[in-house]
Amino acid sequence: MTTGSKTYRAVRLAAPGRPLQTAVLAMTAPGPGEVVVRVQAAGICHSDAHYRAGVGWTNHPLTLGHEVAGIVAAAGAGVASPRVGDRVCLHYLVACGECRDCRAGCEQFCVTGQMIGKDRDGGFAELIRVPARNAHPLPDAIPFEHGAIMMCSSATALHALRKARVRAGDTVAVFGVGGLGVSAVQLARALGAGVVYAVDLNPVKLALAGRLGAIAIDAQAGDPVEAIRAATFGRGVDVALELIGSAKVMEQAVRSLAPLGRAALAGLTQDWLSIAVYRDLLGREAEIIGVSDHLASEIGELLQFVERGELDLGKAVTQVVPLDAESINGVLDGLEVFGDGVRCVIRP
Repeated sequence: MTTGSKTYRAVRLAAPGRPLQTAVLAMTAPGPGEVVVRVQAAGICHSDAHYRAGVGWTNHPLTLGHEVAGIVAAAGAGVASPRVGDRVCLHYLVACGECRDCRAGCEQFCVTGQMIGKDRDGGFAELIRVPARNAHPLPDAIPFEHGAIMMCSSATALHALRKARVRAGDTVAVFGVGGLGVSAVQLARALGAGVVYAVDLNPVKLALAGRLGAIAIDAQAGDPVEAIRAATFGRGVDVALELIGSAKVMEQAVRSLAPLGRAALAGLTQDWLSIAVYRDLLGREAEIIGVSDHLASEIGELLQFVERGELDLGKAVTQVVPLDAESINGVLDGLEVFGDGVRCVIRP
């Protein structure tokens, strides 16, 4: 694919509940303030499986993929940076930059905001067009595969930890050792957490969490809340992150809290959450914190964690597939049943 090509390949969702299909699309030149990026890697997120299944509203037809890294192929009028040829990773929230929430640095609540791969075409493609401000420099030392998955799994994990106000010496429980969880375990330690517990059903993922320095809690062996309380001498943890999207697991995260504990819930679900209000919330002065996406302002900090070696994303990328509908649908099928893999990346 060259920048002079009139068409490019993409793998698209035609309608909810249907397999993704390969399509050939016309390339749109970048407008003022925009860039076209030649995709070098695109992560496949559990959210993409939700969108394919019809959980979460999306436009149709649509190119999925919100974890994207690549090389700038063309720039529109007025774009001084990035330049053609630059390596970039893409912040997936396209915001106006002018509304009250954008000015407050909360672009996830922008009144006209769009998410690439959900509200506008994403990165399961050879090319993607985005505002230049969404393209962040990707250092040469960071592989494109790692730059891609940083843009959701790592960035959202960091945002969740920041929302939960992790402090040096805190005990942290990470519920779910998937794409977000692998980053959350490492970032919690980088932020100074004293002990990190990792809760999952999958022995492969629990073993990985152990290699990353967490204490593995096998949720198949019994109630993980009881296991966490036993390990903390009945106190519970200061911070619990729910990264799966299960109301049952969210309840476990809240129940695992110590006095003044904070539960940050980032998993996507449409189910209702039920808690014992006095026992789990009021009596402990605990907090339940919703986590929505992440912020462009956090990407620089995230890159520093990777450059310092405090976040190793080599352990998060467990599969690479081509830009092929059959291959991508197979990965999404595996995500729906919570397989052994952590993050799969597409290499066009």
